[in-house]
Amino acid sequence: MAWRSWALGALMLCYPVAVYVGLQYWPPRMVALLLVALLALRLAAVRHAGWRPLALAAAALALAVFASGEAMPLKLYPALVNAVLLAVFGWSLWRPPSVVERIARLREPALPPSGVSYTRKVTVAWCLFFSVNGTLATGTALFASDRVWALYNGVIAYVLTGAMFAGEWLVRRQVMAGGRHD
Repeated sequence: MAWRSWALGALMLCYPVAVYVGLQYWPPRMVALLLVALLALRLAAVRHAGWRPLALAAAALALAVFASGEAMPLKLYPALVNAVLLAVFGWSLWRPPSVVERIARLREPALPPSGVSYTRKVTVAWCLFFSVNGTLATGTALFASDRVWALYNGVIAYVLTGAMFAGEWLVRRQVMAGGRHD
């Protein structure tokens, strides 16, 4: 069963390319219907409460497509994902522990105060990342061609996210090697 969850997750990562290709052959309402079906399968496979708000927001975008017949709401989904992640990470800064601290405590339950400080800074960095990435996702949806939108949201944004993970990992190794977490 875990392979289904992974396979559906991989398909969700292909969302921008699926929208781009789908819109070449089908009207926006049909593409939205297919993507809602995919999202429903993903939700059934995951059963994690954290997916529900994003699923509801995606359903609202799909309803907007059904009501308007326009593709724009489909193109706003990557911006929506960034907005939800920004909200979750940002909220955790006001209601500790931060998201990154929670993840760090899975590996190191007795995280020292310096580690808590470091994870808070990383959470702020992710908030900045989601702000910039979400702005670019919105900009490509509103002002760029479908091809540029798919390229940014289906390739470039993932490369940037990977670079963010890699950069944080390198910084963390340096900080840990220096014996301090801040």
